[in-house]
This record gives sequence, C-alpha cells and structure tokens, in this order.
Amino acid sequence: MQSVVDYFVELDHLKLVNRKTYVNDQSRVENSAEHSWHLAMACWNLAEYFELELDHAKLLKLALVHDLGEIDAGDTFLYSDKRQQADKAEREGVERLANHEGNKVKDIVSLWDEQEYGDSKETQLLKAADRLLPLMMNIHTKGRAWKELSVKKSQVLKAHDFIQYTFPPIHDWIKTQAELAVAQGWLIDD
Repeated sequence: MQSVVDYFVELDHLKLVNRKTYVNDQSRVENSAEHSWHLAMACWNLAEYFELELDHAKLLKLALVHDLGEIDAGDTFLYSDKRQQADKAEREGVERLANHEGNKVKDIVSLWDEQEYGDSKETQLLKAADRLLPLMMNIHTKGRAWKELSVKKSQVLKAHDFIQYTFPPIHDWIKTQAELAVAQGWLIDD
C-alpha cells in the first residue's frame, strides 16, 4: 500500500505547476491540477451540450492524464515556440509516472499519446475544450494574462483555427471573443 500512497503524493506535484491563466478573482494563476479538473468538467458538459455519442469514461480519463507530464516538464505557454521540446519532456514524465511502483493504471501512456496525437471524437472534444478554457478565462479577467504577455490576435486565432472543423459553434464564439478583446485593448491587433 505504501507504494500506492507514494504514487498519489507524486501525482500531487501537479498542483505545484503554475500556468499563465488567472483564476476568477485574479488573485493568482491557476495550477495544472485545477486546469485538469476544469477540463474534465468542461469536456463532460460539452459532450452533453453537443449531444455527442462518445465514450465518456475515456473522455474523462484523457482529461485527467492530459497535463500529467507537466509534473516534470512544467507548463508551456500556448503561444511559446518551445512547445515541441516540451511535448517530448512531458511524454518522458508520463512514462516515469507510468513506471512508478505505485501506479496500477496500465494505459496512462497510451491515453496520453491519444490525447496528444490522436483524432478520436473524444480527443477532438478534449483539444477544443483545452483551448476554450484559457481563452474564456482571459475574457473573464479582461485579458490580464494576454496583456502581461503581449499576446496578439493572430496568435489566438491561429492556435484555435483547428476547432472550426470539429466544433464550429465553439470556433465562432472564439472569433467573436477575439474581436471583443481587440476592441477592449486586451489583445494586440496585428
């Protein structure tokens, strides 16, 4: 039992990985564990909203493993040019967790690979929700992180472009919000 408890303690390190997105009251940035929970809830709700026929258990598992590699690699900002290097480090971190003596879940690496590289219905929804949540919080916090990091409208639109093919209503909402953000001075119009 001790090895399982040790594994749970290792997983708890995800709470120590800070992201760039501010929480509702703007008192601090969220951590990756909070984001993973928010992502799982968003995926579940969006699956119901769009009345999707998919494997809900798989969807939630994908959301839960999504950021596990950040325990070792840290969070990489969406608009960073170091994302490919981070993907490699994250996968190595997931492999390390998968090989932990206390881990009894055998498909963590394959689930992580699917959420990272796959195109199943579950993965498509996960990727759309993962992009939607930070954008939504930036709108809610009046672009605080965007302004601090000098994010441009073109970066936002490019990073979210793939969603138009899988979830057009989400993409339309994002485009409208990007225009609002420019008008409010939260995003740089380029």
